[in-house]
Amino acid sequence: MAASRSDTAKLTPAEAYAAHNRRSAHPGLADFAGGMDFELDPFQRTACQALEAGRGVLVCAPTGAGKTVVGEFAVHLALAEGRKCFYTTPIKALSNQKYADLCERHGTDAVGLLTGDTSINGDAQVVVMTTEVLRNMLYAGSRSLDQLGYVVMDEVHYLADRFRGAVWEEVILHLPDHVQLASLSATVSNAEEFGEWLQEVRGETTVVVDEHRPVPLWQHMLVGSRMFDLFGGESEGRELTINPHLLRRTQQITRTHAPQRRRGAPPPKRGGQRPPRFFPPSRVEVLSGLDAAGLLPAIVFIFSRAGCDAAVAQCLRAGLRLTTEDELAEIREVIDEHTASLPESDLTVLGYWEWRDALEHGVAAHHAGLLPAFKETVEELFVRGLVKAVFATETLALGINMPARTVVLERLVKFNGESHVDLSPGEYTQLTGRAGRRGIDVEGHAVVVWQPGVDPKQVAGLASTRTYPLRSSFRPGYNMAVNLVQRVGRDAARDLLEQSFAQFQADRSVVGQSRRIERNAEALGGYAEAMECHLGDFQEYFQLRRRISEREKYLSRQNRASQRAEAAKSLEKLRKGDVIAVPSGRRSGLAVVIDPGVEHLDEPRPLVVTEDRWSGRLSVADFTSPVEPLGKLKLPKHVDTRSPKSRRDLASTLRNTGLSPSEGRRSRRRSDAADDEELATLRRALRAHPCHGCDDRENHARWAERHERLRAETEQLRRKVSATTHSLARSFDKIVALLSEREYLVPEEPEKPVTVDGRRLSQLYSESDLLAAECLRAGVWRGLGPAELAAVVSALVYESRREGIAPQVPSGPISDALDETWRLWSELEDDERRHRLDRTREPDPGFAWPVFRWARGESLERVLTTAESAGHELSAGDFVRWCRQVVDLLDQVREVTGKADPVGSAAAKAVTAIRRGVVAAGAV
Repeated sequence: MAASRSDTAKLTPAEAYAAHNRRSAHPGLADFAGGMDFELDPFQRTACQALEAGRGVLVCAPTGAGKTVVGEFAVHLALAEGRKCFYTTPIKALSNQKYADLCERHGTDAVGLLTGDTSINGDAQVVVMTTEVLRNMLYAGSRSLDQLGYVVMDEVHYLADRFRGAVWEEVILHLPDHVQLASLSATVSNAEEFGEWLQEVRGETTVVVDEHRPVPLWQHMLVGSRMFDLFGGESEGRELTINPHLLRRTQQITRTHAPQRRRGAPPPKRGGQRPPRFFPPSRVEVLSGLDAAGLLPAIVFIFSRAGCDAAVAQCLRAGLRLTTEDELAEIREVIDEHTASLPESDLTVLGYWEWRDALEHGVAAHHAGLLPAFKETVEELFVRGLVKAVFATETLALGINMPARTVVLERLVKFNGESHVDLSPGEYTQLTGRAGRRGIDVEGHAVVVWQPGVDPKQVAGLASTRTYPLRSSFRPGYNMAVNLVQRVGRDAARDLLEQSFAQFQADRSVVGQSRRIERNAEALGGYAEAMECHLGDFQEYFQLRRRISEREKYLSRQNRASQRAEAAKSLEKLRKGDVIAVPSGRRSGLAVVIDPGVEHLDEPRPLVVTEDRWSGRLSVADFTSPVEPLGKLKLPKHVDTRSPKSRRDLASTLRNTGLSPSEGRRSRRRSDAADDEELATLRRALRAHPCHGCDDRENHARWAERHERLRAETEQLRRKVSATTHSLARSFDKIVALLSEREYLVPEEPEKPVTVDGRRLSQLYSESDLLAAECLRAGVWRGLGPAELAAVVSALVYESRREGIAPQVPSGPISDALDETWRLWSELEDDERRHRLDRTREPDPGFAWPVFRWARGESLERVLTTAESAGHELSAGDFVRWCRQVVDLLDQVREVTGKADPVGSAAAKAVTAIRRGVVAAGAV
């Protein structure tokens, strides 16, 4: 634990003098630090000093190191200077958490919250918000940006997120120059590169990297019931070595136990007996062991929602209890506080009683399918040490502040949505980074449960590698393009995209290729000099040689193709009993046709018996020239080619015919090259060229060949560089071209480049923004009632977790509107394919029935039960999450059309109809 403020009274005179200097040089930091009950770490102090000096700052440090102190100092400076501070986070849950923290420190009057569906005191001096909200403010030119002095971008490494990462870069590029940026990131291996980009686009920026974990992390492997340290010390090279006892134990089990096998596969036998199978400890045994060792609270990462829920059920069935009687009252109080707004009639269908029972036992699940109120309860109880074990998916590792004493990984493989893949070192670091609570634990512990097939060396590689590069996912979209053209014009918009971190990284990636092009250019000059001929232009002579070679190859290919076509045509004319000659290969000699095989695939495949008693089908590839029958054998109606006797008799008959295979060989026809006038002209030009008579001709030719190969390689490199540089601007141009075709933009009118439809698109922030704008323009949603509109709009936001289930769609207006929506999407996709753009996701009507039923007032139980009976996997948490996304898009539709418009009016009513019960509960 860091020293308390009372320790300052014990400073030596020199230390007191240094502290005085710090206070006078950085009075704001001195005032801020004076309110803390711990001494700031050096990296925190460095970052805060940079902010107070008027510079931007990028802080990269491990989870739990205290990066948010720097963000809180930005808030302190804003309040002291009478300016505004926006504190942005990637997810609503983290915004809610930060809002509560800042309210406790500065009071509710000074702090606001904006998360899309929640608006509290939005004009406050300090506003916590999701990054999307700030992006939308910037595009709208909101008055809330007046007096903005600081923006904190918490978890800024989210800009690597392929779905939402672009928002971070949009904000960084669009913020006014005078706004100071405090960017807080997990440890990334290319922090300096990211800092260089921030320096370019935001001005002076200090990069502060701290790789020191405030709480040391110990790595372990659990083999059966025994815990081993993963590392056994340092070698002479100061590198960590794997624990030899761990290696011996895992190797012994692998030798003496049966390997894991697929379901249905026969069990292996050794020496006539089946070896025993190794079973890893159960989840109950793992938790009991951690409890006995004093290593709780723990987060057990299971990469499956169903797996998390099943783990909790296993613990309850086993009667595991990790809480005391004194803790029960506190647990119940927190549960009641967070779930007070849930309708009592929905508690059973929500699984409330089972969930509550698990919390009282000290265990819980945490995943995206959990009801928000349930998730927030789990988070608070875990942070307060009242829930001792949480089974979680990897989403917990992103953003939510839930540190533990121990992190357990059941497996090192996860499903990424398409296939099962190994964890990367970065993912391993992110997950295990939760272990060790600052100010509470002396050390943190990461435990990997060993199973047959897991190599401790693999785990050591994950644990010792700190590679976690930050890669931009930024790319222009339709909404972004319209907003950029509207705000700054097309040319300036292209320039802005060129400034993105994505383009910065792309340009850097070609630096090596550009240097190689430069080296190649030098080498090409040397080669050109080496192939110089005193008789004439050798480059010209070499090009004649190259053209002759290419023409000869072309004619050869043409000749082979012509011969193949002739051979195929001749095979089609064969009939049963024809005797033919196979010209070459293992089957060369006489053969009799048993079945012409003219209906076989695209080319005839005659079934034959050869004079060597082989039977099988021949192909065009077996003949170098057309086939002509040499004679004919009378065959029985049915020939059994599988019978050795039948093949022997046929082979004997063939040999006795007196026919010779050589009779079937035609005289080879003249090559096309012999009669080709173009080739003859080139050969005459070659012989007439002055360099043809050079004594050193072949030496010059070798240098010319090298020159040609290097020139081709250099051209390929140039094409690669060209495709990479300005790549975002070219994508932007394609988007502008499509939007211009569809009359959202009018580039030739610089004064008013955005049409009325374009301005509507500029206010639609959705993955399917252009499709939503097309639906509004075409009026396909006009005439729908509130519940019907909600059902149709859901198709633009919902994405099924499982494929292959045909969604149920209400017939009538909903079905008709969905058909029209799909038709518009199909036309849009055609245009996107033509312009070579990323395609808009196909509408998914899988949520249409549930949200329709909910919006028209049906109970949660009926909605979820109906969805389950239709084969849809829809938890209460998923239902609430999708409902809120539908509400978000409906709110945008209402905003862009206006309440007076029938569609806007229906959207407003739909929002009210959906925002009830569990959907409205725990919105903050």
